[in-house]
Amino acid sequence: MKPTNIKDPEYFHKVVDCQYACPAHTPVPEYIRLIAEGKYTEAYMVNWESNVFPGILGRTCDRPCEPACRRGRVEKEPVAICRLKRVAADNKDDVKGFMPKVPTTKNGKKIAFVGAGPASLTAARDLAPLGYELHIYDEQKAGGGFMRSQIPSFRLPESVLDEEVNYILDLGIVTQFNTRIDSLKSLLDKGYDAVFVGCGAPRGRDLDIPGRKEAAANIHIGIDWLASVAFEHISKIGKRVIVLGGGNTAMDCCRTARRLGGKEVKVLVRSPFAEMKASPWEKEDAAHEDIPIIDNHVPKAFIVEKGKLKGMTFDKVKPEYDEAGKRKLVSTGEPEVFIEADDVLIAVGQENAYPWIERTIGIEFDKWDMPVVNATTFQSTNPKVFFGGDAAFGPKNVITAVAHGHYAAVSINLMCKGEDINNRPSPYTNLINTKMGIHEWAYDSQVTTDVRYKVPHAEKKMTLKDRKREVELGFDLPTGFKEAERCLNCDVETIFTESKCIECDACVDICPTSCITFTANEDNEDDLRKHLKAPATNKSQDLYVSDVLPTKRVMVKDEDVCLHCGLCAERCPTAAWDMQKYIYNTTKASKVW
Repeated sequence: MKPTNIKDPEYFHKVVDCQYACPAHTPVPEYIRLIAEGKYTEAYMVNWESNVFPGILGRTCDRPCEPACRRGRVEKEPVAICRLKRVAADNKDDVKGFMPKVPTTKNGKKIAFVGAGPASLTAARDLAPLGYELHIYDEQKAGGGFMRSQIPSFRLPESVLDEEVNYILDLGIVTQFNTRIDSLKSLLDKGYDAVFVGCGAPRGRDLDIPGRKEAAANIHIGIDWLASVAFEHISKIGKRVIVLGGGNTAMDCCRTARRLGGKEVKVLVRSPFAEMKASPWEKEDAAHEDIPIIDNHVPKAFIVEKGKLKGMTFDKVKPEYDEAGKRKLVSTGEPEVFIEADDVLIAVGQENAYPWIERTIGIEFDKWDMPVVNATTFQSTNPKVFFGGDAAFGPKNVITAVAHGHYAAVSINLMCKGEDINNRPSPYTNLINTKMGIHEWAYDSQVTTDVRYKVPHAEKKMTLKDRKREVELGFDLPTGFKEAERCLNCDVETIFTESKCIECDACVDICPTSCITFTANEDNEDDLRKHLKAPATNKSQDLYVSDVLPTKRVMVKDEDVCLHCGLCAERCPTAAWDMQKYIYNTTKASKVW
C-alpha cells in the first residue's frame, strides 16, 4: 500500500523507526543532526521537550530506540543514540533561559503528586506553564524517585540528577520532601482537583526458602539495599557476596558490592545467560569488573551454621521448550551446588504495594492488587486519581515513566477544564520538502560500513575504589561527531512521483539494499513479494507500491530494508524521487519549548 495519511500512527511506524520505538517519541534524527552541526544546546532542548531528562537518560536509558535503528540493517551495531543524548547534555550551554515561563497568577486548580520520580516530574513540568498549583510529596530527601535511590552514582552522578530534577522543581513547584503519604483519602480531603500517583514499585520481591529467617541479618532486598547505599546508611559488605537475579537491578547490586568491599561477588540466575532480563551492556560492564554470572541455577536454601550465614545451595537446571516456545526449567539431576557467601542480595523483581490507598475511595484493584488504570488516559476508577510510571502497570524504566507523565498531564488538564479526557489531541505531523542534491545533507549520511564507536571508560582500578566515580566517560566531541554521522536521517522519507519517472532504473542500480523493484503488479501481495529484487520477508511492514507506469509496471519499494539514504533521489535524472522530512511531535499538555 502507498502511505498517504501522515497523521496515521501506522505511517509514523513505517517511517521513523527509532522515534516510534521510543516511548516518549523523541525526534532522534533531528537532535542527532543538531549534534553533528555542533548545536548542542538546541539538541539538548529538542530532547528535553520529549524525554525531559537527556543527561540522565544519556547514561541510563534502556535504549528501545537502538534495536529499531536502520543503521543496524547495514552492519551489526546501531547508532549509539543513547550516548549521543549525553553528548548534547554534557556540552550544552546554560539552558535556564530556555525553560518555560510559569504564570505568577495561578488558574485556581491544585494538583498533588505522590512520589517525585520521573513520571511525576514529567507531568508536573507539562502542567506548570498552564498555571496549576503543583505540590509534590516524597519520602526521600530530594527529587528523582528511583533514579536517586536505585541507580548507582557510578552510572548516574548526583550532580547530573540534581541539575535535571531542579530544572523542573524550579518551575514554581511546591515540594514536600521527607514526607510519607500514609492515606490517599487524607490527601484527597485537602481539596486537590487531581492526584497523580507516581510512587514507583517500592517493594522488592523476597525469596521464601529454607534458612531465610535464620540468616536475615545478612540477606538484603536489592532495591532497599541500593537505597541504603545511596543515602549512605550502608558503606560496606562482606567479602563473599551472592547476588540473586538476572535484571538490571542485579547488575547494579553486584557492581555496587564490588565497590563496598566485595572481593568475590557472583551473580546467580535461574534462566540461561542469553535470556536474562538485564541489558546486554549491563552484563558486559559486570563482566568487565570481574563479576561472574552463573546461569541455570535455582536457589534452594540459605545455609546457616551457629546462627551465621555460610552460603547457599542451588539446583542446577536446563531449559526445555515446548512447541509454543514456552520455557520450562528442568533439573539436570546433578548434586546440589554449594556457594559460600557472607552476604546475599536478592534482586529477583519488584512489585507494587498500596497499603496506603483505602479501598473505600472508589479505586478498583485487580486480582494482582494493582489499581485498574486506563492505558490511554492513565485515569483510575476514581476520576480525580491518575497513575503513571511503575505505579501504573508495574516496573518498566525511566523513559516509559516519562511517556506516562506526558499522557497523564494531558488527561489532568482536560479534566480540570471540564473536557472529555478520552478526546485525545492529535499529534503534530508534517512533511517538508528537503532539497536533495549531491551531498546536500546537513552532514554526510554514509551508507558504507561505519562501525559504532566505543564509549571510553575510566580505569577499573580507580572506579572500584570509589562508588561515586563515574565509569563511562562519554564521547569527546570529535568522536561524538563521527558517531552522529552514522545516522541515516530516517525521518527524511522517500517520495515517488509516477508522472516524472522515465523508468531508467537508475534508482534500482544505485540502491545499496536492493529495496527498489520495477515489476508487473499482482493482486496477491505474496505473489508480488516473490518478484522483488531482494526477498521481502517481513510481512508486518507494508510495501510501498506506486500507481501503474507507462510500461504497465509498478515501482515497489520494500520499506523494511530501505535506509532512507537518499541515493535514489540524488541519482534520479528527472526528480521522480524526492526526499521529504517527516515531522512527528506528540501532543503535550503545554508547549514547553
